[in-house]
Amino acid sequence: MEDVARAAGVSVATVSKVVNSRYGVSRATFDKVTGVIDELGYATSLGAQSLRSHTTNVIGVLVAEFEPFSSELLKGVSDAIGPTGYDLLAFSGGHRGGEVGWERRSLSRLGGTLLDGAIIVTPTVVGAQNGIPVVAVDPHTGPSGVPTVDADNFAGGVLATEHLLALGHRRIALLGGRSDLESARQRERGFRRAMAEAGVEVDEALVQAGDYRAETADGPAHELLSLPQPPTAVFAANDLSAIRTMEVARELGLRVPEDLSVVGFDNVPESAMSLPPLTTVDQSLKTIGATALEMLVGLLEGRAPDPTHVCLPVSLVPRASTAAPRR
Repeated sequence: MEDVARAAGVSVATVSKVVNSRYGVSRATFDKVTGVIDELGYATSLGAQSLRSHTTNVIGVLVAEFEPFSSELLKGVSDAIGPTGYDLLAFSGGHRGGEVGWERRSLSRLGGTLLDGAIIVTPTVVGAQNGIPVVAVDPHTGPSGVPTVDADNFAGGVLATEHLLALGHRRIALLGGRSDLESARQRERGFRRAMAEAGVEVDEALVQAGDYRAETADGPAHELLSLPQPPTAVFAANDLSAIRTMEVARELGLRVPEDLSVVGFDNVPESAMSLPPLTTVDQSLKTIGATALEMLVGLLEGRAPDPTHVCLPVSLVPRASTAAPRR
């Protein structure tokens, strides 16, 4: 403010009146001060603004870490936020290891001083609101009292497995997700339901946990593909695990899809750029982000969401990583 006052040739008090839209400033002085503000790129402190008005006009997207899943959600929020008049803050709060409760710490640091409301991606604790409106995306424990947006993970598991069954595969492996995530459990349920309805028994030796990460999927993928009777197809519970499975197959001298078909889940941009391009289940991550934003803005404007849980449909995206079995 002192810099603006000096450049405009007015008092700091006058600058304060202009910034805070108070009376007692002539139009000529107002125009002069706002011109200097624009020239210098001055912005008020969000913290100070929140103390005065109890609002910051900022919405936060809180994630454990920035990886393809959360990044696509963030793009959806960013694409949709313009007409709302809110600014967007993206914050990674679980980088210390993704331990339970990372969102509580993040909200206690940001809620009420920097953020008017927050979208929390895959929260471990969905009840941690800290006095500001919160919408949860794909929470660990599934829908609860907090407004929630997710995709139909069960239907996605069915779609992926039915696609492989329709191609003629019967020895199908599941490289599952994290056991603490409801989304991973629902995808496995969908896999098992499709197998049962097709009359194909699940070989439990072909069910492994990949934990949604390339590095943690590496060992289980090697184990599955090195069996005396390896699977002819793998349904991996997310794209990163699926892509790593295809890389492991190449390391072991297997061709995709001639020797092994692979299906993923998420449809992150990396899936279309893999070699070969990955067949996957699209859960419209950008739409999930935009829907969560719409629900949160409604809460900020005093409208209760109806319904409080939005489950978005999924679809199969066939690409070159799947084909009929040759053995």
